[in-house]
Amino acid sequence: MTTRNAEVALADSDRRFFGHPLGLANLSGIELWERFSFYGMQGLLAYYIYYAVGDGGLGFTEEIAASIVGAYGGLVYASAILGGWVSDRLLGAERTLFGAAVMIMLGHLSLALVPGVIGLGIGLVFVGVGAGTLKATTSTVVGDMYRRTDDRRDAAFSIYYMAVNIGGLTGPLVTGALWHGNGFHWGFGAAAAGMAIGLIQYVLMRGATLKGIGATVPDPLPRPQRVRFFVVSAVVVVAVVAAISTGLIPLESLDNIVTAIAAVGALSLFALLIGSRKTQADERRRVISFIPMFVASVAFWALFQQQFTVIAIYSDQRLDRNLGGWEMPASWVQSINPLFIIIFAAVFAAMWAKLGNRQPSSPIKFALANLIMGIAYLVFLFFVGSVATPLLGIVGILFLFTMAELLLSPVGQSLSTKLAPEAFKTQMVALFFLSVSIGSALSGVLAGYYDPDDAGAERSYFLTLGIASIVLAGIVAALSPWIRKNMMGVR
Repeated sequence: MTTRNAEVALADSDRRFFGHPLGLANLSGIELWERFSFYGMQGLLAYYIYYAVGDGGLGFTEEIAASIVGAYGGLVYASAILGGWVSDRLLGAERTLFGAAVMIMLGHLSLALVPGVIGLGIGLVFVGVGAGTLKATTSTVVGDMYRRTDDRRDAAFSIYYMAVNIGGLTGPLVTGALWHGNGFHWGFGAAAAGMAIGLIQYVLMRGATLKGIGATVPDPLPRPQRVRFFVVSAVVVVAVVAAISTGLIPLESLDNIVTAIAAVGALSLFALLIGSRKTQADERRRVISFIPMFVASVAFWALFQQQFTVIAIYSDQRLDRNLGGWEMPASWVQSINPLFIIIFAAVFAAMWAKLGNRQPSSPIKFALANLIMGIAYLVFLFFVGSVATPLLGIVGILFLFTMAELLLSPVGQSLSTKLAPEAFKTQMVALFFLSVSIGSALSGVLAGYYDPDDAGAERSYFLTLGIASIVLAGIVAALSPWIRKNMMGVR
């Protein structure tokens, strides 16, 4: 029996975790703690950058804070392409996942223990590269446990996504409370502790639950070329750090630069997957069918990721957070979306499982996600010019964010594993995450046009983005028959 057949046989026979393999529990667990640390840290990030030095921050402007946060978000998901390449050509998905988890741990320790801009820079690079790599490889290993035709796949990704959002919910609550009580670095320390728990759990369950899943290196790199890869990587890292530290790359331009780099990376990866001789004819058509959904994904994430740029600033300056005389930390707003995910992810998973092949196709799900995001941005218009937006207003908007996210994010990850050419499994997942990378960086670019002190500018901002997202949804829906035809039987 081949390694791949052994993996499938294991998934078919192991239904100990809500009808799924126990390996899904292990992978969901490490991603839960990684998201706890990631969102716990990101919930403080913008405020740490633009709060005054006397308040424990770094004292930069809000524009620079939004640029750094957007660029960092782009770096996280652009790193998925690096992680995918290392997985497919050097280590295999599972070992790459483990190395990424260690790197994330080191990044959070830097943020917690090293003060000032140096700690920020080292921490964001380590967490960014590690988190992007872990996301791409974890999704690949989850997908490897199931046959392409297994109806449990979308449900598995929804369960996995629910665990992710338990971490996303609790992370900002814990780090936000510690920030308000003890300062930013205590919050960053809690993120590091959470990642340590996840790493320990994964190591203890690793051998018993995965049993070789994700161990195959699909396209091994010849040994002499490996040294060249590590040398080039080191030179690039040193050059980027030097350019930023000397001011050659202005901090306020980081988001634009990351957007451009990620876009070039996506175009190059599409060209590789479509043009490679290792890609079969049917596989090539599937990759081509993904192009309109890639564009829709970029647009979705450009709006969704503004939770950490525009909505972070909005929560700090425009939101009424007073609850019976107690002011809720602004960072806690970032736990609203994960809370809704926890409540509704199981509902969506059960709904897709019950509908089976009668559920909406993937392109229609993508179209609906963009439609709902557009409506969410139009809801902001009701609060333009008000003294303070009621907390229930932002809760309602983030509820719409959640419905859109559940239609696109877990479905997109699952779809990328189903459309992937056999020789480029992890790199196809990385391509999906590149859409998140471009969108995340664009969230920082777009934030530069947001002015919470100008009602007219605020109205134009939300109106323009809302209408643009709705129009794009209509285009994707119209292209749906062509997309489905070229997906060659994949839904």
